[in-house]
Amino acid sequence: MTVLEQPGSSRNKSSLAGPPPAWQPRVDPAPLLPDAAPYRLLGTDAAGRLDSGLLTRLYVQLVRGRRYNAQATALTRQGRLAVYPSSTGQEACEVAAALALEERDWLFPSYRDTLAAVARGLDPVQALTLLRGDWHNGYDPHEHRIAPLCTPLATQLPHAVGLAHAARLKGDDVVALAMVGDGGTSEGDFHEALNFAAVWQAPVVFLVQNNGFAISVPLAKQTAAPSLAHKAVGYGMPGRLVDGNDAPAVHEVLTEAVERARGGGGPTLVEAVTYRIEAHTNADDATRYRADAEVETWRAHDPIALLERELEARRLLTEEFVGATRDGAEQMAADLRERMNADPVLDPMDLFNHVFAEQTSQLREQAEQLRAELDAEAAGHTEDAAGTDGSAEEARP
Repeated sequence: MTVLEQPGSSRNKSSLAGPPPAWQPRVDPAPLLPDAAPYRLLGTDAAGRLDSGLLTRLYVQLVRGRRYNAQATALTRQGRLAVYPSSTGQEACEVAAALALEERDWLFPSYRDTLAAVARGLDPVQALTLLRGDWHNGYDPHEHRIAPLCTPLATQLPHAVGLAHAARLKGDDVVALAMVGDGGTSEGDFHEALNFAAVWQAPVVFLVQNNGFAISVPLAKQTAAPSLAHKAVGYGMPGRLVDGNDAPAVHEVLTEAVERARGGGGPTLVEAVTYRIEAHTNADDATRYRADAEVETWRAHDPIALLERELEARRLLTEEFVGATRDGAEQMAADLRERMNADPVLDPMDLFNHVFAEQTSQLREQAEQLRAELDAEAAGHTEDAAGTDGSAEEARP
């Protein structure tokens, strides 16, 4: 017999009081629940209401993005990039995220989201500078309002919440859109960001690109939730589930979430169901944990092919349009290839720049030590060169 089963215990009393008022739900959970199946537009009757201008704009960006991914992957094989996490197959999510934002808004990308940054206007070379190992970041975040590419999983999410909350306190009409993979939802930063965003009603949108794997770990080994979008309910925000390869559907869902945040409605968690066609990075062997047949199944649900069917039905996929789109993508790739093949001129002292607004005493000490070592090395080279020249002179008849 347990303590609660003892005679006179509250468990045995029929007049047991109900939970205290603090237990009562703060919001009705029903409107927060995502749909049972991912939201789609392409291939449905609803596709007829889509604006043709938006569809062609999305298509141009998707084709350009696919070529960008292919060129960046080739650069890793040529030794021009240390690593590249490809977003091939996920271009619809990347492009839609960039196009759903206004110029005044902020994008918070992860390491796989260089394409989203490029689609927002960032120079492709600057987007890849971090992955070449040249700089801590490679671009000015304020120029296009793109936070630095974040390699640690999910650490950009609290940053997005903080910026969005601060902007609202200042009265700035700004929304932050933070991108993360399904693996990032297993991190504590994911929980902290969503919890603070919902409590503060911060104007932020969380886009989870569920591409099936956290490197080699499948989603089923990360969570038992019905979907990642269902996690939103536990924080008190809406969850949306969308087909991540349906570019106009992702764009519509994100645009609605951004408008909701801008209007004071608080945060939204969007799960885009997509697939990582290529390996995690060039250092990964994906054949060790997934079958080729699985990859081929997802190739049949390619975001570019899905959009081409709609454009074809509207007779917008003309030879002239397709040719111009591909030519533009090739020009971008050629420019990227040429500029990335040029050896960068690097200054080791840049290691100490752009870390703190004001350098700490430790950094100043380290900088002075490195400067002394570089000066000594340069002086040694000068002496060696002079000695070589002198020897040559003496050896002449």
